[in-house]
Amino acid sequence: MNETEDLQHRLKALGVDDADLEENFILGTGSGGQKINKTSSCVQLIHRPSGIEIKCQQDRSRTRNRHLARVQLCQQLEARRETRRAEKKAAREKARRRHRRRSPAQKARMLADKKHQSRKKADRRQRGHD
Repeated sequence: MNETEDLQHRLKALGVDDADLEENFILGTGSGGQKINKTSSCVQLIHRPSGIEIKCQQDRSRTRNRHLARVQLCQQLEARRETRRAEKKAAREKARRRHRRRSPAQKARMLADKKHQSRKKADRRQRGHD
């Protein structure tokens, strides 16, 4: 499988359709002399559903920059997906910890702390009535 087929499979797996992409070619900037400043080899790729905007000018070739922009889009979408997956996992783990039973040692410590607080309050009440 070559690079373009691999990229197409990645895009399909992420649910990216060519209709969702807005692609513009803009003049390049930076070092490279007159050639880079006169050709529209810089690719601006906008994925409308996610709002991700990518500008790619890594190569002098427009076709190579188009490919690289799509690769960057895949990387960003995969990173977002992974972040969401991690957040969901953390939320599930937090709920699991919140609802689990206390160990006998934890329960004993909690009851001891409550008794201690109760004694402190009782001591305050007795002094106040004398």
